[in-house]
Amino acid sequence: QVQLVESGGGLVQAGGSLRLSCVASERTFSTYAMGWFRQAPGKERELVAAMSWNGGTTYYVGSVKGRFTISRDNAKNTVYLQMNSLKLEDTAVYYCAVNSNYVSIAILKKADYWGQGTQVTVSS
Repeated sequence: QVQLVESGGGLVQAGGSLRLSCVASERTFSTYAMGWFRQAPGKERELVAAMSWNGGTTYYVGSVKGRFTISRDNAKNTVYLQMNSLKLEDTAVYYCAVNSNYVSIAILKKADYWGQGTQVTVSS
């Protein structure tokens, strides 16, 4: 069982930045592919970004390319999502997730474990 704890969400004005963090309890964190999903009210959950276990492969949904950056620090069991130039439509609950297989999370949008979510609200 992998426990994931997100932090860093909050209220920010459009054009601003936030950095989300997700700390994993599992010491084998470095072997997992990581992803950030989000779900806005009335919408389906979508994969925002994903990264392979060694950071060598990444995925971004088109709407965040060039604005968001996923990164990881395996020594700290932590994955980050740097969000710049935030837009109103980025408002959502953001979830950290892990999968033992990168293709499963990046292509199939499946996760083995989920965090509890952190709210990001972008205001005008």
